[in-house]
Amino acid sequence: MSFQVNGTKTYGTLEVPARPGGHKLAAALLISGSGPNDRDGNQPKAGVTPGTLKLIADELAADGVMTLRYDKYGSGKTGPAAVDPKSLTVQTDLKQAAAAYAFLAAQQRADPDRLLIVGHSEGGMFALDVAGSASPKPAGLALLEPQDERILDLVRIQVAEATADQVSAGKLSSSAARTSNTAVARVIQELRAGEPVDSDGMAPIAQQVLGSVVNEPNTTYTLSWDKIDPVRLTAAVRPGTRVMITEGTLDTNVPRDTIGPLQKALDSAGVTGPGLTVLQGADHEMHLSTQPITAQVLAPAATKAIQDWAQPYATKR
Repeated sequence: MSFQVNGTKTYGTLEVPARPGGHKLAAALLISGSGPNDRDGNQPKAGVTPGTLKLIADELAADGVMTLRYDKYGSGKTGPAAVDPKSLTVQTDLKQAAAAYAFLAAQQRADPDRLLIVGHSEGGMFALDVAGSASPKPAGLALLEPQDERILDLVRIQVAEATADQVSAGKLSSSAARTSNTAVARVIQELRAGEPVDSDGMAPIAQQVLGSVVNEPNTTYTLSWDKIDPVRLTAAVRPGTRVMITEGTLDTNVPRDTIGPLQKALDSAGVTGPGLTVLQGADHEMHLSTQPITAQVLAPAATKAIQDWAQPYATKR
């Protein structure tokens, strides 16, 4: 199927389980993480093919929940020609996600009282944004390994962890690591202030990790992305929304000790549901640590968490 947004077509898959007696179904929008991910959650050209969104869609289909997943700009059938990469900002992607939700809500087979949003990684932040502005409001949110703070703050933590690993491996001295971490903090301040960036003192590993997010032509996108604080988005989530947050014990992208403020803000918003669910042995892609990123299978803890969250909306299993 396809829907119109930003003057172009976005393509995706609407997965509709058989309906007992033709009844309306709970319907979930699936939103992938950062980068040009296709509808299944893959970036084939980069060799990143976990199939996360397709696996989630299949799990929900087994519970009788219909799903919509779509090719983001630069991926799949939507393709790179849909939007000029130089003009792409996080707001462009958020509009695409909002249009996808509106398309799903308009489906004749979708129950307007059981609309759901499932967001993985950056998609968790997108889920919060759409949930706050959409009409009708979703009944439930599943935030899977979600971005839980401003992106450059999260990258700073990732850089510090990667630098610490280099120290542990004897590849970097403790003093050089401290100098590098100070330089990273300075560079982030310079980026946010729109000032020239001085990377002097940054260790090679720090430059590599930071450069994976802040690089041409991605700098404009990253800075627009960094303006959004997921914690602040929780204020617009409807009280009573059934929310699950997953946190894999082996997720190095979103460390466990950063999830607290997001969880507390959601509690303050009056949400219900499973809340924080720890996935033992699961990494950022919700794989077991022994599985490569190309393995298209969810960790058992992730499968159970999705099933438990979806249980009130299920029509079969």
